[in-house]
Amino acid sequence: MISRPRLRGLFVTGTDTGVGKTTVSVALLRHAARRGLTPIPFKPVETGCGPEPADAGALWRSARPPIPQADVCLYAFGLPAAPSVAAAAEGVRIDLDRIVERAHALAAQGDFLLVEGAGGLLVPYVDALTAADLAERLGLSLLVVARTALGTVNHTALTLREAARRGLDIAALIFNRTTPQPGPHEPSNAELIATVTGRSALGTLPYLSEGAADDPDLLADALEGSVADDALGRLLAGP
Repeated sequence: MISRPRLRGLFVTGTDTGVGKTTVSVALLRHAARRGLTPIPFKPVETGCGPEPADAGALWRSARPPIPQADVCLYAFGLPAAPSVAAAAEGVRIDLDRIVERAHALAAQGDFLLVEGAGGLLVPYVDALTAADLAERLGLSLLVVARTALGTVNHTALTLREAARRGLDIAALIFNRTTPQPGPHEPSNAELIATVTGRSALGTLPYLSEGAADDPDLLADALEGSVADDALGRLLAGP
């Protein structure tokens, strides 16, 4: 077995698709750069690409890392589906060992690795191996991103409980508002999730207009205004 140094960073996963993992990841990467770190983004698999991996590109631009943009995404597929399905549609089999090797090679180029998963924690990458298996192999703590929308209590509680069942370390939970107007259920969401899971969210990233949501600095500003500075520092400090 190859002995590798422990990675310093986070594995960003969502409670569902479309929760804003990339939005939060972009904000955190730019914030890390503001703190004087050299953050390295890694999007191992991106699906629904047409033809370039747009999320991986956004991560690279926000981090300004000393790596080529092409290195950020290892597998890019056109079909907007689970990684295993999108890969099979193109006759490809995703190799988790290859992903782990790329993660360590990238991590050596900086001092904080942010790995953004595809979809939720139990989305399959190859056969029955899921994002949870990948996070475990990487040895990274989870940053869970959840919507503020109706249904988030169930989705978030299930994600957190599955992570705990598998023995995965959960660094933090962050909400991301994906609609302009808050729903009447929102004030109770965080409290209910904390009651059910015993975990409180660090904060809620506010909704930003489409133009603002494409600006890493505005996203970092929003993150810094939503999460306490010491909490962000602990996220970036690693285990």
